[in-house]
Parts: sequence; C-alpha cells; structure tokens
Amino acid sequence: MNLPNLSRRGLLRAAGATVAVSAATLAGTGQPVTAGSGRPARGHLIPPGKIGIQQWSIRDAVSELGFRVVFAELSRVGYRYFEFFDYNSPAEPGLTIPQLRTLLDDHGLQGIGAHRGLNAFRTNLQQELDQAEILGLPYIGTANEPVTPDNRTVAGYQAAAEEFNGFGVEARSRGLKWYQHNHQNEFRFAADAPDVRLYDVLLAETDPDLVFFELDVFWAFVGQHIAPGFDPADFVRTNQHRFPLLHAKDGERREDLPNGFDFVEFGAGDIDYAAFYREVGRPGQRFSLWEQDNAPDTPDELGGSLGAADRSYQAMRALRG
Repeated sequence: MNLPNLSRRGLLRAAGATVAVSAATLAGTGQPVTAGSGRPARGHLIPPGKIGIQQWSIRDAVSELGFRVVFAELSRVGYRYFEFFDYNSPAEPGLTIPQLRTLLDDHGLQGIGAHRGLNAFRTNLQQELDQAEILGLPYIGTANEPVTPDNRTVAGYQAAAEEFNGFGVEARSRGLKWYQHNHQNEFRFAADAPDVRLYDVLLAETDPDLVFFELDVFWAFVGQHIAPGFDPADFVRTNQHRFPLLHAKDGERREDLPNGFDFVEFGAGDIDYAAFYREVGRPGQRFSLWEQDNAPDTPDELGGSLGAADRSYQAMRALRG
C-alpha cells in the first residue's frame, strides 16, 4: 500500500495538537468534553467503555511509528479496544505475537478481534486461532466477502455459510467466536434469485451459536443505496446476540459516486447514527469500533489519521439519545 511520507515527530506533534481541535468541535455541539472510559453517563448511545478502533483507520501511523507509540496515543485519547488486520509493523521488525500482547496490556488496551483473510483460515486455521488466543481476542474473523463476484448465487452463499460454520466450530473449541464483517456486496440480490438478498441467506444458513457478525454501518447504507429495500438497523435489532461488533464508520452522501457515500470522520457525515443506535437498542451489549478508510489522507495540520481518530472518538462519546 502507498503510505504518506510522515515523520515520527510530525505525527506526534499533530496528534497532540488535535486535542484542541476535538474540544472545539465538541464545544460547538453543546456536549460535555470528557476523557477516559468510566461508567457511561445517562443518555450515551455508545457507552465510552465500549469504544474501539480498527487498525485500518490508522494503518499509516502503525507502519510509521509502530504499535507501541500508536497504542500509547489511543489509550490517551480514551480508546479501550483495538481490532487488528495485521500483526506486523515495519517500525518494529521482529515483533512477536506475545510481545504484541504485552504492548496491548502495557497500554490498557484489549484486543477485541482481527480481520484475517479467508485463505488464512483455509490454510492455517489453527495458527490463526493460536495467535488470537495469545492476543486475548474474544473474536476472530474476516472482512472478506464469502464468495467471489461470479458466485453471488444462493448456492454460493449456502456453501460459504457451511464453511463459516466449520470455522465457528474450531473457534468455539478455543473459547473464541468467529465473525464476518460485511462490505456492500453482501446486500445485493442473488444472481439466480432476484428477490433473495444474499445477506439474508448468510444469516439464515449459518448457525447462530457458531457464526457472528460485525455490521459495518457505512457499507450497509451503501448496500441500501445499490440494492434498496431494507433498513440496516433491522439486521441488528432482530438478531441481537449475533452482532456483538459494529463498525461506526460515517459517510457523506455523494450522489455523484456509484456507492452513494464517501468516507468522513465520525459525526461529520450524513448517516443518522443517533437514530441508528436508538433503533438497534441495548447500547451496553456490543462494541462500536471506529473505522474510516481514508483517515490516512487527513492533512498533517489536522493531525493525520491519529487526529481523525481523536475527533471521531470524541464524537462517538458525545452521541446522545
């Protein structure tokens, strides 16, 4: 991947400066500016103690600075959970999985899950589970679509569900829960059944005790744009225990784009997250993990991806019912 040429000093200076930006942003909302995870105050739609971050949002910072520096900054901001997609950083060559777990512990962070490729589970399932156990992850899964684009059929998704059930069995034997993170294509209709939504097939054909889901809210709204006829909140509301994780990813409506939305910081977009969280209910039951795919493009004067992480955390914490 192409990473911006960021210096350690520049990133840290910008990240520190973003505290003032965050405070100013929240002051304009009339919401109290607080720090730490503590017990959620009345009216929080996202309990502060349930807020985490997906590594993809700050992949440039992890690559440039390493996990140790990034974990320290995330802990300072108030994040308590970290979702991996990779266990390596060029800034920390030779870092082992046990050492990575120590870094989490040293900074008061809990590994919550990891996005791993489906091929990794197909070829190195036990190794993936070993690593998840060492890192203390309660969830392990994938962000891959279950099938290739030419196999978006009912049978294709049924076969994928059977494979997911098998991964779920192995994960459960280790005390873990296996999950899948969606993008937009799971919400399309089956190529061979234009009245059957593929995500419905996946939910129906997977064992609810073995396979869990992480709803990426942004991509669900994109799915609604390209294949209308559903409310993203309904999936969570009607399958409460199957959605322990949410990706709180905001989007600005862009009718000029095929997906209908573009990525923005949390609270700066057009997705009505207050309505979404009210609809899904049970705020203390699940974890909300911030993700913004283009956060590394945030200008240095706004703190780069770590600045976006700070402001998005504050906006999530400030969301009230």
